[in-house]
Amino acid sequence: MENESRMIYRMAFSSLKGMTRLMSDEIIARTGSEEEFFRLSSSQLSAVLGMRNRMFDDAYRSSVLASARAEAAFVLSNNIRAIYHTDAEYPARLLNCDDAPLMLFSLGSADLNPPIAISVVGTRHATPYGINFVERLIEELARKVSQPVTVISGLAFGIDIAAHRAALKVGLPTIAVLAHGLNTLYPAQHRSEAAAIVRSGGALVTEYTTAAAIHRGFFLARNRIVAGMADCVTVAESDIKGGAIVTAKLAQGYMRDVFALPGRISDRYSRGCNGLIAANVAALVENAEDVIRQMSWPEKPETEAVQTTLFAELTPEEKRVVDYLTEHGEGRLNVMSVALDINVGRLMSLLIDMEFKGLVLPFPGGIYHLA
Repeated sequence: MENESRMIYRMAFSSLKGMTRLMSDEIIARTGSEEEFFRLSSSQLSAVLGMRNRMFDDAYRSSVLASARAEAAFVLSNNIRAIYHTDAEYPARLLNCDDAPLMLFSLGSADLNPPIAISVVGTRHATPYGINFVERLIEELARKVSQPVTVISGLAFGIDIAAHRAALKVGLPTIAVLAHGLNTLYPAQHRSEAAAIVRSGGALVTEYTTAAAIHRGFFLARNRIVAGMADCVTVAESDIKGGAIVTAKLAQGYMRDVFALPGRISDRYSRGCNGLIAANVAALVENAEDVIRQMSWPEKPETEAVQTTLFAELTPEEKRVVDYLTEHGEGRLNVMSVALDINVGRLMSLLIDMEFKGLVLPFPGGIYHLA
């Protein structure tokens, strides 16, 4: 009961309008505790703190406390962890960021202080190029790094959900940072992935209570948590403006390493990544090895060379297509047909088979890339 009472006072204190970590430290240093802050009258608070503030108003504090009691009932009945910034399980990486929230709510068993953590973000309008990169990146991290890598993202459409799905597929813990309370889920289409994240040892994390109505600004605000909870941030695809670019710049301000996947200058959703690289905000990344090397993450010891048998399994025609795409970077159906002396119908059938095998990726305009 004592723990529940303390949680309620902390939840109420952290939800006061205008409350910051710096202000919190000053108030607690002078009042002694969150509970005492609510027990003192407004005039007593003004005297103790040497200032007047609207958050000291008796009626306002009473309403905040009542809301916290209702929130506590929801938290306790749904096995949600209410984690205060002074708790040992609060993310230490995030605690080093000046604008970190005073309290987080977490559903799931994920360690919020994992040995290694990477945030993977990007556009909601992800292309096969970006999604394939994310899948390869996370699969390689699972295979090559000797400790489990926690994958953090925002559960949004596009790159975010691709990152969560890739982590679930290879058995890595993944944390979804939400822009709303845990009484709902946005987007609703990702409810099954959210459930899988919780079941598989991951977590849904938010700073918002159930009483907070979803607001557009919350989605930008949650980017600071996505950036702050990780050792590094990777931007897979983004236009010049967007949440992923905001996250990358926040990460840079938090002294985190930032990586970006380059793309063609004509591709809209590579412009943001190319810009981050050009401005020296992000390092160019092509694969997991680039991240592992720069982050000095421990690699699994090399066992017997597990050399891919890809080329041994290719038919002669498939080998010719792979060689062509390796040399040229991409291939257009009609051009490859002439260059490889394979009629268009046969080549199209061949490319479909190779797509099912995970060897090539189709792009608009009859263009193909190696997967």
